[in-house]
Amino acid sequence: MSGHSKWSKVKHQKEATDAVKGKIFTKIANAIIVAVKEGGGIKDPESNFKLRLIVEKARSLNMPKENIERAIERAAGGGEGEEINEIVYEAFGPAGVGIIIEAATNNKQRTVSDLKNVLERGGGVLATTGAVSHLFKYVGLITIPKTGNDNDKVMEQAIDAGAIDIDDTGDDIEVYTEPKDVHKIKETLSQAGVPVSSFELYYRPVTSIPVNDSQTAQKVLSLLTSLEELEDVQKVFANFDIPDNLLH
Repeated sequence: MSGHSKWSKVKHQKEATDAVKGKIFTKIANAIIVAVKEGGGIKDPESNFKLRLIVEKARSLNMPKENIERAIERAAGGGEGEEINEIVYEAFGPAGVGIIIEAATNNKQRTVSDLKNVLERGGGVLATTGAVSHLFKYVGLITIPKTGNDNDKVMEQAIDAGAIDIDDTGDDIEVYTEPKDVHKIKETLSQAGVPVSSFELYYRPVTSIPVNDSQTAQKVLSLLTSLEELEDVQKVFANFDIPDNLLH
């Protein structure tokens, strides 16, 4: 099982708690603004697939409808919304684990300073562009719980829908797609009665770094958590491979 898919599971559990929802809503609002800008100002989720993914995630986390609409209008209307840009940073963590950090920021200097501080404290370092990204492939990821499913049939349906790869993690079936196809394939599976627990655009590790001792594993997980708690950070991806018994 790839390290980051395990990290995704930990993140989804965290996102479900009320204590962090306020911060998540702010991050989603910023992601909506970026998606509208990158989509050429298109504010209709049906015509802007990245916006559609973010809006559906917002709804799944019970983000109020007015918050979603306000962020879309803010992006389309210019002004404050135009200041926020998406930047992808690359870093190395403990044990040489590769890290990709997606940020949405209106102040690049602040973001870089915050990232450097957290990385330095956590045993990591900011890397140059291209130093880490070649260790990942940008894909769509759809996660399907295995409980009660005919797993062979689900995998067959996913392949027929256009999946580029499928991974059985034990608890879930992970369906990988081309980035532009993730929503279409998710909808196809949902219409066929397949329950989808999550879907996202995702940096999938091509090469994983094994981390087999508890102390290093906790350093890696602590660093990733600290990075994700930064206000400007949207998502963090890492290519560690930590055994299940060391994931806390």
